[in-house]
Amino acid sequence: MRSVELFAGAGGLGMGISRAGFEPVAVIEWNRHCCHTLRQNQAKRLEPVAHWPLVEGDVRDFDFSAIRGGVDLVSGGPPCQPFSLGGKHRGCLDERDMFPQAIRAVRELQPKAFMFENVKGLTRANFIPYLEYIRLRLSYPEMTPKPGEDWTTHRARLEKHHSGGKHDGLYYHILTRGLLNAANYGIPQRRERIFLVGFRADLGIEWSFPEPTHDLDALLWSQWHSGEYWERHRIAQRHRPEGGKAKARALTLAEEPRSLPWRTVRDAIADLPDPEIQPTAAAAYANHRFQPGARSYPGHTGSPLDEPAKTLKAGDHGVPGGENMLLRPDGSVRYFTVRESARLQTFPDDFRFEGSWTESMRQIGNAVPVELAAIVAGSIKAHLAQAATPDRA
Repeated sequence: MRSVELFAGAGGLGMGISRAGFEPVAVIEWNRHCCHTLRQNQAKRLEPVAHWPLVEGDVRDFDFSAIRGGVDLVSGGPPCQPFSLGGKHRGCLDERDMFPQAIRAVRELQPKAFMFENVKGLTRANFIPYLEYIRLRLSYPEMTPKPGEDWTTHRARLEKHHSGGKHDGLYYHILTRGLLNAANYGIPQRRERIFLVGFRADLGIEWSFPEPTHDLDALLWSQWHSGEYWERHRIAQRHRPEGGKAKARALTLAEEPRSLPWRTVRDAIADLPDPEIQPTAAAAYANHRFQPGARSYPGHTGSPLDEPAKTLKAGDHGVPGGENMLLRPDGSVRYFTVRESARLQTFPDDFRFEGSWTESMRQIGNAVPVELAAIVAGSIKAHLAQAATPDRA
């Protein structure tokens, strides 16, 4: 199946989509650092990026009519700074808002499905009206704004059309997952994002988001009931933490949860040498160098080793002292290395990030976890394949 990737960044979403079985016919990204990272990995013939048709440039200048043949999926993470909790919250007034370009791609390519990811901030109360506007525009991509029409007037016109019940022309059924927590799908990071997924209405596809497979209670059970977690990591009884509230909650569980345990920072990085203590051994791994300057302060206390990591941040001006930081059991802290951060985002170890620590962390912090993308895209592909089968039920 063919796909088009917009706002590719360092390739997390696109890699997951490729792993799910889609073949990109265009991968578009304007940031030169991200493009350099992708090209260096292509030069190493790293799959699945080795044969990506990478286009470096502004998506606003891209001519989608140059893509011949049908497209099954359009995907991307429209730049999220306008809606980020850490940004200036300008939303639709921000020139960095690329949702109009995502909608243009859907209108011109008319894919069978689309998948767009964005930050938790888009669900803030003051952005919900605009989120609904985006949903309506993606539902009816051919209903473009009239000259001089502002977005609120356009939204009212779309709402009237939607409530009318007659949907001629290009129309998509939209599904939104308010907050998809990556930890619930086996990613070693508490990362909440929204996904906008749509299927072309003429396909008659009924779809829902994949069910979560991992949860906190299962992790607590493995730590404080069975002890399997500590045994697997060969942590002697005398070196295990006291547990506190986590242990107290675990002891209220009457039976072992059926879900898989959340994956923790330790699960993700335990086999990597500590770059602060073992710099020579750490040098054998790409992007695994100690970064000084980490410090803890209120509200920014790092990610405990035996929990999923807190959300990795990108930051417009680098990463402040308490962000993207490991909190060791003894209370000491240090920054995650680029390699450790890549593991928390489920990038493969042979994928190398180019640029300084700050620039590499920006690329990683803006990425979609590769494995999460593969889970969602895999479900989309399965439903598209079923719809293409003539004798489907």
